[in-house]
Amino acid sequence: MLTEHNTIKQRTPSAVNSLLISCEHGGNRIPDSYRHLFQGCCTLLESHSGFDRGALVMARAMARKFHAPLMSSTVSRLVVDLNRSIGHRNLHAEAIGKLPASDRQEIIEYYYKPYRAEVEQAANQIISTQGRVIHISCHSFTDNLDGVVRHADIGLLYDPARQGESELCLNWKTALETAAPALSVRRNFPYHGSDDGLTTTLRKIFPPELYTGIELELNQKNLVTPTKQWLGLRDSISTSLEKALNSRYP
Repeated sequence: MLTEHNTIKQRTPSAVNSLLISCEHGGNRIPDSYRHLFQGCCTLLESHSGFDRGALVMARAMARKFHAPLMSSTVSRLVVDLNRSIGHRNLHAEAIGKLPASDRQEIIEYYYKPYRAEVEQAANQIISTQGRVIHISCHSFTDNLDGVVRHADIGLLYDPARQGESELCLNWKTALETAAPALSVRRNFPYHGSDDGLTTTLRKIFPPELYTGIELELNQKNLVTPTKQWLGLRDSISTSLEKALNSRYP
């Protein structure tokens, strides 16, 4: 299966019931047809270049707590990056980029387009029953990039031009800092929420009153701590999101 998802059931309209969870970089699986291109690349596959460590665990935890649909992929971003637009320079790793155009197109047709279509379809279905969709796309980031230490535990990415996204992230940041005061929470860090990505594409499809897209970014340094601490972090993120949603959409 390319994606995993919970069935979208008819639910009473509310902000929590408007949630859609996704994880584009959930694993580092290389399909059999392309495995020969990554022989001896175990270190690369286990690195951030291969997948977002901890992101799928977080996505599954949120989907369970909120009984929300989850769309995810475990195909490595080295094969195709589901969070990049077609034509983006980082859509494929170098090994894939050297393949004939027909092979690259086959990857797009088999892995990329179906995933994107499923997320869009799920968003449409939630809008039709709830009046809006609130999409949380789960990711993680390295604490050190090219020697530069990233001083944040959690990043909330959004488009500043969309008032609803800005207000929700401000509420979520406040709720997170209350629930876990030891954590550093930053908005639009370590990336800009308006950069190329799945949420950016969906904003072009759905107007602000129907679609709210937030990327949740977790610092990977916190994902190798003992299980109890990781469980506590996941609980704080979900609990604070619920509080932020109830505050933003009473």
